[in-house]
Amino acid sequence: MTRTAAREIAIQLGFSVAATGQQPEEALWAFFEPEHYAAMAEEGDVYSEAPSAKDMDFIRRSVIGVMAHREELDGYIGKYAKGWRTERISRSAAAVLRQAMFEVLYMPDVPDASAINEAIDLAKGYEDRAVVSFINGILGGFYRGEVEKQQSQEAASQPDEPLPENDDTPPEAECVDE
Repeated sequence: MTRTAAREIAIQLGFSVAATGQQPEEALWAFFEPEHYAAMAEEGDVYSEAPSAKDMDFIRRSVIGVMAHREELDGYIGKYAKGWRTERISRSAAAVLRQAMFEVLYMPDVPDASAINEAIDLAKGYEDRAVVSFINGILGGFYRGEVEKQQSQEAASQPDEPLPENDDTPPEAECVDE
């Protein structure tokens, strides 16, 4: 299974958990119950292969983490969805946004660009072009406003490297035999 497929499953599970109020662990257990997952293979190619232990770890961390940080993530969505009330954002767009933001903030093993680019690519399968552009704008604003801002603040707070001390001793001359 590819990371993209694992990410898509995590987004779908996050969508389901948010919509039903089911506990993330319970949703994960039920979803990956062998008979249920085998039946899902008929629903789409993303389910054609069972997740490896590494993929399951990614999916589990994502679903549980997104739900644990949902309020924070929704706050970022509201902050960067300029001119939109959060209630107007479709549930599938919100699930994609939450997943990407969670990966950027809490999954240091996932490159930020991968999290954002793949979220946008996955959104293309669920939303029309205007909504995909909207998602792209929110994630771009979020990245510039939160991640790049924090990185520049951290860089500014780092002390300058001390200059080497000058002990006024001339460098040793190289001896050349003539």
